[in-house]
Amino acid sequence: MDSLSEEAEQGASGAQTPDGAGGARRKPQTGTLGKAMEVLDVIALAETPPRFTDLLSEIDQPRGTLHRQISNLIAEGLVSVNADHSYVPGLRLLKLAARSWSGNTFRLLAEPHIRKLHDETGETVHLGLMSGLEVIYLDKIESKQTVRMHSQVGNASPLYCTGVGKAMLAMLPEDDCAARASQFDYVRHTETTLYTPELLLAEMAEIRSSGISYDREEHEPGIRCIAAGLGGVESGIIAGVSVTGPAFRISQDEMVRWKSLVLETARAIESDMEARLGPRSQE
Repeated sequence: MDSLSEEAEQGASGAQTPDGAGGARRKPQTGTLGKAMEVLDVIALAETPPRFTDLLSEIDQPRGTLHRQISNLIAEGLVSVNADHSYVPGLRLLKLAARSWSGNTFRLLAEPHIRKLHDETGETVHLGLMSGLEVIYLDKIESKQTVRMHSQVGNASPLYCTGVGKAMLAMLPEDDCAARASQFDYVRHTETTLYTPELLLAEMAEIRSSGISYDREEHEPGIRCIAAGLGGVESGIIAGVSVTGPAFRISQDEMVRWKSLVLETARAIESDMEARLGPRSQE
């Protein structure tokens, strides 16, 4: 009996459900590739390596179909099996991710600018890209201080409760921004989280006016952030840059003093984008 069949017969493993979904089923994906990507997503994003029964409760696929999907992913090197029959991203997937990150033109373009911002503030600096209803962290320069952030490159966070996410939302046309605001599964992470579309949209006008967005401990207790969006619909890239740190070290006044630094960084990255990522001359 192979590891997949053995795990299928073992019953509940007691491991945490991937993404903390508590057994809630995801929206089914269509097509063979879509189904395989759904399985790969759950395995890659799970905080604890899932086992077959965890995947079965998380993904809306028949047992036999799920078994075949995992077997194919293992055969292609995209998923590996631990000794306890739990699943983790395979080395091939890690190689692809590393190659994508190291060769990302936009990240390389922005790197000297976010390093300069880090030198000027001494706190953690993030570079994020908009992806649907989330911000994907493309780069991060860690604070030199003893208390640091738990965010990681490649991780995703909701747009509505993060400084860089709100900054990017404000760059969208108003109808698009309102449409996305209505789609969030709002979770009130802290007492200051904006937890309704009305509250979120009310802050958009202020962000558009100032060019600056704040995370006032809205995603994590004790964590503050100042951010600015960059790019835009026309450029094909909607991104953002932020400075983040613990509230005991970063006062509201301190964040206000960093406003010009964050804006200058965003505009400098945009300037390089126009020069290096824009259309080439047809001479």
